[in-house]
Amino acid sequence: MAVSVLILSMASDLHILPAVPWGLKRALLIVGTVWFVNLVNFMDGIDWMTVAEVVPVTAALAVFGLMGALPRDATVVSLALCGAMIGFVPFNRPVARLFLGDVGSLPIGLLLGWLLLSLAAQEHLFAALLLPLYYLADATITVLRCLKKGEPITQAHRSHFYQQASDRGFSVYQIVGRVFAANIVLCALAGATLVTASAGLHVIVLAIGCVLVGALLLNFNGGYRFKY
Repeated sequence: MAVSVLILSMASDLHILPAVPWGLKRALLIVGTVWFVNLVNFMDGIDWMTVAEVVPVTAALAVFGLMGALPRDATVVSLALCGAMIGFVPFNRPVARLFLGDVGSLPIGLLLGWLLLSLAAQEHLFAALLLPLYYLADATITVLRCLKKGEPITQAHRSHFYQQASDRGFSVYQIVGRVFAANIVLCALAGATLVTASAGLHVIVLAIGCVLVGALLLNFNGGYRFKY
């Protein structure tokens, strides 16, 4: 219901999927945003994971807003959410004394989803895809793998790539450090799409982001372990 109100309250001339009819576009955006809100909740499975995702993404969104790529209200919310997550850092530091739970992660997912939609609505779709790319990939691939195996996706599990990394001996700091570093690069790639109007370059930059995230998932999955 919250996502439906959010999508239906946005401008009718959204520059997202312009070739898609209005009604179908709204339905797709509602389904996609509901999934995004839930995947933010799914990914909040270890200490500092949401911090490693939300802080760089919202900081980048705030910078993009100052560049004129976001409306003023979205820029302010980006700054506020980034500050709130930074304030959460000492309490959620491993081993955490405070957790987000559903009551924290779901509203964060809704706010972050709205911010990314606002960015996409300003004709920056590739940037809006690049910023949350790790979360999108880990959660979506994990659910598809569970469905393929016939496993119930509504029950708690440890199938996410970052959870597999933990089972393989990665420390929390090693996991969230990698995610944070990957997000910094994704933010830089997203920024690169804002300073050029070349659709071909945007596709190349998105492909680079996919390769980066794929390498991280492979690292977590045990396919390759980066050396320090």
